[in-house]
Amino acid sequence: MNKISIRKVNPDELAVLRQISIKTFVDKFASVNSESDMDDYLSKNLSLEKLSEEYSNLNSAFYLAFADETPVGYLKLNSKEAQTDCRDQNALEVERLYVDEAFQGQKIGQKLFDKAIQIAKSGNFDFIWLGVWEHNEGAIKFYERNGFEIFGKHEFWLGKDLQFDLLMKRDLVRN
Repeated sequence: MNKISIRKVNPDELAVLRQISIKTFVDKFASVNSESDMDDYLSKNLSLEKLSEEYSNLNSAFYLAFADETPVGYLKLNSKEAQTDCRDQNALEVERLYVDEAFQGQKIGQKLFDKAIQIAKSGNFDFIWLGVWEHNEGAIKFYERNGFEIFGKHEFWLGKDLQFDLLMKRDLVRN
């Protein structure tokens, strides 16, 4: 069994972050989206320039998960004006949480999620929220098991394809 560790991304790890970001996104969504829509999304949202810009935002943070020394997943958190929707000053957004398919089933996603909850609680946020593709049933069930409830929906453009994300949140004041 691999030793799993999670740490905040350093500036010199942006290429590693990009690599795991692209791999996990393609593995998860390439089979249900066109190649042109995937290419468009990847070039606009996961380029080194875009990730560097997001990394430099003081209200965003990236975390990498490692199995031994191999990067196997990542987490992106947003607060304040960095949030993609909602923008409640007392909320923390999980914008991205992905794990390499080859390492799923080792509780890495749960460990990344637990890291997000720990950060949200230590930051005294009232709730944590996220958007999840309405057809990503496994992820929806994962978040429901972790105390999230659906509170809305928003548009998500993948290339030229309009899709919808369910907005889910977990109250941290009660939990």
